[in-house]
Amino acid sequence: MTRLCAVFILLLAGCPFMVQAEPAHHWSAGFHRLSFLDPLDDQPMHAIAFYPSSDPDGVTHLGNYTVQATEEAKIALGHFPMLMLSHGNTGTPMALHDLATSLAREGFVVVAVLHPGDNYKDHSRLGTLSNLYGRPMQISAAITATLADPRLSAYVHDDQVGVIGYSAGGETALILAGAQPDLQRLRNYCQERPDDRDACNNQGELIADRDDLVPIADPRVGALLLMAPLGLMFGRQTLAEVHVPVLLYSGEKDQLVAPDKNADALARKLPVEPEFNVITGAGHFVFMAPCNDEQKALMPEVCTDAQGVDREDIHRSLISEAGRFFNQTLKSVFNTRTVYNGQ
Repeated sequence: MTRLCAVFILLLAGCPFMVQAEPAHHWSAGFHRLSFLDPLDDQPMHAIAFYPSSDPDGVTHLGNYTVQATEEAKIALGHFPMLMLSHGNTGTPMALHDLATSLAREGFVVVAVLHPGDNYKDHSRLGTLSNLYGRPMQISAAITATLADPRLSAYVHDDQVGVIGYSAGGETALILAGAQPDLQRLRNYCQERPDDRDACNNQGELIADRDDLVPIADPRVGALLLMAPLGLMFGRQTLAEVHVPVLLYSGEKDQLVAPDKNADALARKLPVEPEFNVITGAGHFVFMAPCNDEQKALMPEVCTDAQGVDREDIHRSLISEAGRFFNQTLKSVFNTRTVYNGQ
């Protein structure tokens, strides 16, 4: 991620940040815990915001993950684009911790959201309409919470918001950008491929647990990074309102989210042609952070890649491309909108 630009600093009177900042070589990553209300039921939900820090590098153990970041480290002076991270079904954003912390070190505030009812601890909303429509609402709530957070608000702006979506998080990201799910497309797919246990465990029928929800886009979202995205419910017409830039990744040998009906189809149908990268020989889990020895022993199906697939090298390239993409699409948009009153 990473074409680094020179630091441009304009200090505003009485304000702790600059009009615009570019990555600095010495930045480390800090993190700050966020708590706010789930828009579906007004119960507390949580996220972790990773940000650029001027403190020395540090390491923290968060659950089963060793994360290259320090809690409540000093925030670097700057004005940073905000990236929201949406994980896959029954997952955790910590599985993508290397992407989050690397982007933070390059000058982004990356907010890793844990989706209530659809995470590694709680599956209560899996397969429901409230999960399909609620996940984007939760990301929008996280954007608002970050913009209002006393520690972070001075360093972020609502004109610089991107979304990173992995697997079902890709579906969430597309809805935020204006896509409209078509439930009949899922039913048709499950009639065609009933053996797809992941997508069709209920024969393509979502549980109608709420009748008061609709897909809601968020106009603050300006760019998407989609990795092995779930896109079965989107056709050309239902994607017609997605006009933001998209960086799209797919594993060639993904056995969970079939590329031909998901990433490949999105690449053909999005109204703005995405940057599309297919990783040769890779499966669905290649986008998760490289595993340590303990994780490889506990989760071999998640941690083991096909012969010839180098997850560490793939992540170096992914991180580099993501940084370049968001620098171009978000920071350039902000620069064209910023007026500095002639100073």
